[in-house]
Amino acid sequence: MQPRAKRKQRTGVVISDKMNKTIVVRLDRTAKHPVYRRIVKQVSKFMVHDEGEKAKIGDKVKIQETRPMSKNKRWRLVEVLK
Repeated sequence: MQPRAKRKQRTGVVISDKMNKTIVVRLDRTAKHPVYRRIVKQVSKFMVHDEGEKAKIGDKVKIQETRPMSKNKRWRLVEVLK
């Protein structure tokens, strides 16, 4: 039996907590544009499972990759960093 692979972890900001046991987390990153060679900001949004409903809008949180929880949820909340 193979050992479990390392799961990805990310840090982001909660932008929505309106759903039951689900939050939406925004991850900002910067990258160089391939043609114009300028630094551009790129944003990704993830739906995250929050079992205890601990995170609120504006909180900085750590999330971890997990099994699919629903159609769009593939991440779960690890901790609220504030």
